[in-house]
Amino acid sequence: MGEPVLQDPRYLYQKNAEDDQQEQIDYSKWAATPECGEESYEGNHKLENRRVLITGADSGIGRAVAIAFAREGADIALHFLPGEEDEAQEVAECIEKAGRKALLLPYDFRDETAPAELIQKTVAAFGGLDTLVLNAAQQVSHPSIETISIQQVKDTFMVNIISMFALVKEAVPHLPPGSSIITTTSLQAYEPSTNFLDYAATKSAIGNFTINLAKQLADKGIRVNGIAPGPIWTPLQLGDGQPKDGLSKFGQDCLLERAGQPMELAPVYVFLASNDASYVTAQIYGVTGGAAINL
Repeated sequence: MGEPVLQDPRYLYQKNAEDDQQEQIDYSKWAATPECGEESYEGNHKLENRRVLITGADSGIGRAVAIAFAREGADIALHFLPGEEDEAQEVAECIEKAGRKALLLPYDFRDETAPAELIQKTVAAFGGLDTLVLNAAQQVSHPSIETISIQQVKDTFMVNIISMFALVKEAVPHLPPGSSIITTTSLQAYEPSTNFLDYAATKSAIGNFTINLAKQLADKGIRVNGIAPGPIWTPLQLGDGQPKDGLSKFGQDCLLERAGQPMELAPVYVFLASNDASYVTAQIYGVTGGAAINL
């Protein structure tokens, strides 16, 4: 009988189990290329012939989810912010290499016409729609409410939560029974940081939206769930998403003493989208490295 394949979660992607006292990592360089499963994710036909729209799909969590879904058999409409075409094209190539269709949709959710056009183009390209992954987000760190412009607050709410209302409103007439909607909320909804005042507020709203929407759509046979990531290495963190002096310790105060990688969330999205989760709705799943989201 062979030995089990076990992995110590404390040392995945970041630390060396044989040398916990390794030299200081250059986090800015290391985090710029997070693990999204390009070489490692292996599918098991859990989403065969699904027709999926993923927002914020060019990098980070959205990228990892798109790659995983394609390898599980889904066709993917990739929403991304205009100007990020190179990254989106890389994801599209991964999808097509898996033998699935990719549709590129560059839209800015600060434009209130964008959600309706996204849904319409996805349905037209794929002949339908059955899975929504609502993941796009704006996150900008500010030390004080006095330094946040009201325009930024409006933009954060428009991108993070108002776009979800608009996308779902447009999508519901196209979603057959058995469809799945998955939102991305955050640990920030439960344990907010003072420098993410507007972002954390939207993530809290997303959690409430998710559970309430699940109640509304249950009689249509549509499941709605959310995922609350903790500290995850994404390009968002390297822009204005984190204070620069905090990057070297990003995620190290969680139980597993490290930040997570986008790849570590993808299987949870796959589960919630798949028929394996047929009795799961109105739930928020924490992928936080150990931080509680339900106490």
